[in-house]
Amino acid sequence: NRSHSQRMYRRTMTRAKDGHRCDSVSEAIVDNWLTDHHIAHEKDVRYPATHHKADWRVGKIFIEYFGLANDSPRYMRTLNEKREICKKLGIPLFEIYPEDLYPTPLLAERLRVML
Repeated sequence: NRSHSQRMYRRTMTRAKDGHRCDSVSEAIVDNWLTDHHIAHEKDVRYPATHHKADWRVGKIFIEYFGLANDSPRYMRTLNEKREICKKLGIPLFEIYPEDLYPTPLLAERLRVML
């Protein structure tokens, strides 16, 4: 994927503790947090009637890690499409951003609602 500034982002494929394949270390951090807190979750769940996939689903809630938000117009179009799909279908969407993970992890505070 090329960003708007033409920088190239390479995915660092990794596995989470529960065996889920993750596209980045940041995704693995989120997946591991869910696992560590005994929150049942599915990875790469398809949005209804689209080619888009949510990073996770917990119950009826879709969770997305928007790691490249505001980096490219294409990424932002996809992000907004996902928001619109959820709004239209009444699917709760929980959004996570890099600032929720780095430099100070705020994931526990943000995901407390899942517990």
